[in-house]
Amino acid sequence: MLTMQRMTALRSRGLFAVLLTGLVLAFSSCKKDEDNTPAPPTIYSLISTGNQFTILKKALVKAGLNGPLSQPGNLTVFAPTDAAFRAFGYADTNAINNIPATQVPLLVAVLQYHVIGSKVESSAIPAAVNTPQQTLGGLPLYVTKAASSTTSSATSTSISVNGARVVSLDGQASNGAVHVIDRVLLPPVLGNIAATLQGIPTLFPTYSFTFLQAAVAKAGIGGALIANGPLTVFAPTDAAFTAANPNIKTVEDVNALPAATLAQILSYHVINNARAYTPLITNGQSLTTLQGGTITAATSTTGITVTGRGNNSTASRVIGPDLSATNGVIHVIDRLLLP
Repeated sequence: MLTMQRMTALRSRGLFAVLLTGLVLAFSSCKKDEDNTPAPPTIYSLISTGNQFTILKKALVKAGLNGPLSQPGNLTVFAPTDAAFRAFGYADTNAINNIPATQVPLLVAVLQYHVIGSKVESSAIPAAVNTPQQTLGGLPLYVTKAASSTTSSATSTSISVNGARVVSLDGQASNGAVHVIDRVLLPPVLGNIAATLQGIPTLFPTYSFTFLQAAVAKAGIGGALIANGPLTVFAPTDAAFTAANPNIKTVEDVNALPAATLAQILSYHVINNARAYTPLITNGQSLTTLQGGTITAATSTTGITVTGRGNNSTASRVIGPDLSATNGVIHVIDRLLLP
């Protein structure tokens, strides 16, 4: 009897040892599998995957920023697609290759303006208008998130940055996050609105503001464009002046107009106390101007228009949206607004 009890005990101990050994091996195997889980790619590797960011990838290499985006850290990149670069005037990677050495510092400044020095996922973005975020270049960009967005349902139409819409959220990288945007962001490197209007033609040669600058000087309202703001300015090109008044063909024609008249017209192009990027402008919205009157905005799938009360329902198209200045934002328009 005693022998049988001992044998049973031994069997029980043996069975327990086998089970224990099996559990240890199973746990070790699971841990080994966990250890073999591939790490997320770096931001640069994520951007290098596929053919959505071929121009951005080339630009990062040209600017020497591919290294920092491959290193450990916590960064957020707002990544413009190839379509965004083409809309900005860069048709393909050859356009990046052809950037002269003298303009590489500007390329660096533009790309750094797309990078925040911390990881900001969509759930951490507050539901607010124009929340400033400091970029690697030291200049703030402005993130807007619709109040209706939630952590789980934030969509491409609910978040924008400096007017560019976020079309894909929260690409996860080992060193941060990537949000895909539909436009290249231009940092306010030119200064305030007055300085930016002078510098825009160097970046976009098709825009000319000689009539606008002459009108501002004649009206004596230049101080309004360098105020602290924030301001939103609808900036008419030279062609916009002529479209509204065919008799305006030269700077002399502008200077021949009464200063008081020019002051009334120009202040009608300024929205005070607002940095109104295009995603914040709604269809049918009435915008109160510095002049005191209102202009009416209209939005569609093809863009945004604004119409002055004296324009006889002839709308002005926004042809150059969301150009940032240190004290506001500029929208280039193709027709003078008349109060």
